[in-house]
Amino acid sequence: MGREQNASQYLHAVTKLQRVSRKIARFFLDYDVWLTPTLSEPPVPLGTFDSTPENPLQGMERAGEFVPFTPVCNATGQPAMSVPLFWNADDLPVGTHFIGRFGDEATLFRLAAQLEEARPWADRHPPVSA
Repeated sequence: MGREQNASQYLHAVTKLQRVSRKIARFFLDYDVWLTPTLSEPPVPLGTFDSTPENPLQGMERAGEFVPFTPVCNATGQPAMSVPLFWNADDLPVGTHFIGRFGDEATLFRLAAQLEEARPWADRHPPVSA
């Protein structure tokens, strides 16, 4: 698919990502942290993201549905963390996703320490863990 894109299309895509980064930077002028879910659904079984020869993008499409909140940080460079603040009925951790200002990892570290003190998770393990 990459070979089908020309230089102009590539530069247009980069410009779009830069525009999104600037919008997010403006958001953080008023807010210290942005809170989202980490995942769109509970943890899924192995093989959920497998592709088929008929649809080689199936795994990537499914992964995009599963993690719609975190890729923006990959594209913009925002620091982010997922903290297991909750556990579902199957005793699986449910992540809470916190996004910080560009270059402000320190705020997230301080927040993580406060959250871990309030809701310790270091000794909690799901029923099946590696």
